Amino acid sequence: MDGERLLWKGLQVLPTGGCRQCQSSPLALDLVVGVQAIMRLLLCGYLKFLGYEVEYVRNFTDIDDKIIKRANERGETVTSLSSRFINEFLLDMAELQCLPPTCEPRVTEHIEHIIALITKIMENGKAYAMEGDVYFSVDSFPEYLSLSGRKLDQNQAGARVAFDTRKRNPADFALWKAAKEGEPFWDSPWGRGRPGWHIECSAMSAHYLGHVFDIHGGGKDLIFPHHENELAQSRAAYPESEVKCWMHNGFVNKDDKKMAKSDNNFFTIRDIIALYHPMALRFFLMRTHYRSDVNHSDQALEIASDRVYYIYQTLYDSEEVLATYREESFSVPVPAEEQNMIDEHHKDFLKHMSGDLRTTDVLDGFMELLKAINSNLKDFQKLQQKLEQQKKKQQQQKKQQQQKKQQSQKQPEDHIQALIALETELKNKLSILGLMPPSSLAEVLKQLKDKALKRAGLTEENLQEQIEQRNAARKNKQFEISDGIRKNLATKGIALMDEPTGTVWRPCEPEGSEEP
Repeated sequence: MDGERLLWKGLQVLPTGGCRQCQSSPLALDLVVGVQAIMRLLLCGYLKFLGYEVEYVRNFTDIDDKIIKRANERGETVTSLSSRFINEFLLDMAELQCLPPTCEPRVTEHIEHIIALITKIMENGKAYAMEGDVYFSVDSFPEYLSLSGRKLDQNQAGARVAFDTRKRNPADFALWKAAKEGEPFWDSPWGRGRPGWHIECSAMSAHYLGHVFDIHGGGKDLIFPHHENELAQSRAAYPESEVKCWMHNGFVNKDDKKMAKSDNNFFTIRDIIALYHPMALRFFLMRTHYRSDVNHSDQALEIASDRVYYIYQTLYDSEEVLATYREESFSVPVPAEEQNMIDEHHKDFLKHMSGDLRTTDVLDGFMELLKAINSNLKDFQKLQQKLEQQKKKQQQQKKQQQQKKQQSQKQPEDHIQALIALETELKNKLSILGLMPPSSLAEVLKQLKDKALKRAGLTEENLQEQIEQRNAARKNKQFEISDGIRKNLATKGIALMDEPTGTVWRPCEPEGSEEP
């Protein structure tokens, strides 16, 4: 970190959302998009938490071969198609509680910057024009393939587009494409046409972030050719161009097999949040380190949903107990045990997040705080009950109070201070991760329960009927029947709990599931 320069100046997110999916069915924004967006917004939020000023750019490809083909098949304009998918992408990002970037440029808004960059590359002798097309010359750039570590003979011409025999080298890639019949076009020094895929990212990142910026994100499948070509053309135009850190996320698998439409195991974000709360999906995606492949499975989603419910229920219980005490001031400090736990948790949080965003360790670290909150809630409630009983025994009250002062047990205010401090630490860190729900805890708990009922194929009325049948069986000592009802519901992710006020239920991992 040199001088006062920010360690992280900005992020440039490649066009994986919105329009890059336009060849799919409407609204089919895949789970990979969620992984990438959450990783980048997570990093952005953490850097802001550390005090950095972050400029985060997420650009959209709103024109390319596939988008044009899809628009023609649908009988609509490229602009109409791409805008619709961008809007749907933004809706999905909002569902996953991904805050918007600093700016979201589109290719079609930056044609002049793209033309200027291509012109600069040609002036430096690194590209050539032929019949309205412009190609980057890989032979003129010795650093080519330095990012991916590949060798030139590994490249297969025609992997993405048909091989153009006019090229000087089969590995040369298009910077500008001459317009074809019925395609959108812009005027340029080489004739009417449109940008190639790679050049757009170089032009927009340079325009918004400069020729040197800190972090560039994308899927690991983009390392070659996209990022390799982007790096080559940026340096060919401006040799000082540099990305300080490349961050590539893994793929998404379904039951240990790569997701693909051809294998009929393709899931979209909306497929999942139809059955699981968006915060459960966010938690699930963060359970895997971003560089590793995410393995999607119903079991893993059930586990994530259960963890999220446990977190929010614990916080809700804490809020309910503390509601009458928040305005009071207590002279006692936070008990040493809880304060040490909070200090250690904060230190570990920084270590894991600064260590390449080890979110799996961060999420595991929440468990100790949650257990401490529940322990304090339990002890506080027991202490309250004990004090109430003491008040009824007026003759013994003074003696009991004197005895309590001589003991090292916590007083009510100690529990209150501990709960406030633990709750604050947990909420702060959940907020950084984007895991604090936008609505009230009571509302999100209801939403989680509604999703659980939907997965179980039940309504609230159906469930209450089964609870009543179980209560009647228990009353008649028909324990085999009552146990059968409880076990059947448990296999569907519904846990029954018998309390003094009656039987209540909560979502749970379907009986028999184990954490992968």
